[in-house]
Amino acid sequence: MAVETHEEDAIRGVVERLTSAYDETCTPEQLEAAVATAHAVFSERPVRDFVPVLVERTVRALLNEAAG
Repeated sequence: MAVETHEEDAIRGVVERLTSAYDETCTPEQLEAAVATAHAVFSERPVRDFVPVLVERTVRALLNEAAG
């Protein structure tokens, strides 16, 4: 239970950081959707420690690639 709460808190932090970093190019809703999509990719992974970091890197890479 504590692991889930920690991961949820970390994912909220990812959304906040990305919202701050990409506020001029994406809406908060778009960023939340991108984070949710990236997070879902890792849903069946047994090791959860690095999921928030991997989600943030995935979304940043996608957004940077889209920006050109």
